Amino acid sequence: MTEARDPADELLDFARSLGAGDVGIARVQDGPGGMPYALSIAVPLSRAILDEITPESGPTYTYFNHYRSVNFLIDQILLRCGLWLQGNGTRYLTVAASQSRPDSPFEARYSHKKAACLSGLGSIGRNGLFLHDRWGPRVRLGTLFTDWDGCASRAKCLPDERIACPACATCGRCAAACPSGAIGADDIDRARCSQWMKDQYREIGRGAVCGICIEVCPIGKD
Repeated sequence: MTEARDPADELLDFARSLGAGDVGIARVQDGPGGMPYALSIAVPLSRAILDEITPESGPTYTYFNHYRSVNFLIDQILLRCGLWLQGNGTRYLTVAASQSRPDSPFEARYSHKKAACLSGLGSIGRNGLFLHDRWGPRVRLGTLFTDWDGCASRAKCLPDERIACPACATCGRCAAACPSGAIGADDIDRARCSQWMKDQYREIGRGAVCGICIEVCPIGKD
């Protein structure tokens, strides 16, 4: 007799079939709507596009378009996964790949980085970015919440200590390359980073992207 397949694996494989590079499930206590499971997806960025970014030249038009295109793909993956869950008789709620709260311009409804860390996909770097175990900061993230019990078998709940990346303690390349000086020893000044992008890169996608700290990060680059 063939052993029955774990239902959570069907969801994970479905997300991968839609373009997700990596997927994880976390059990959370603070999910929107009281939903206890967070489906975290990561889509890797193009190495060739990122390689065109330098501390001297800054971001490119190609990077801005790529950034938006990957965000759109992530939102579509989350929607399709949500419809899959709804078709199985359960609820879902998506958090957009790139959408901040009106009352907090540097935060989403729920932290994609937190969900990705708790689901076992990686850690947080000195530059404040998520560092995937394979691709480093060269990813974009999206999160879906659900109360589907089928997630239980694959859901992880890792300790918060995993959030900090130990390799960053002895590196500092991102801090040295950051043209705004926003990256400190223990934190990043998000307002300073954002204002620098608006002031310096307005002609590149309304100053919404930079990518320098992503490009110089050695984690996942080899």
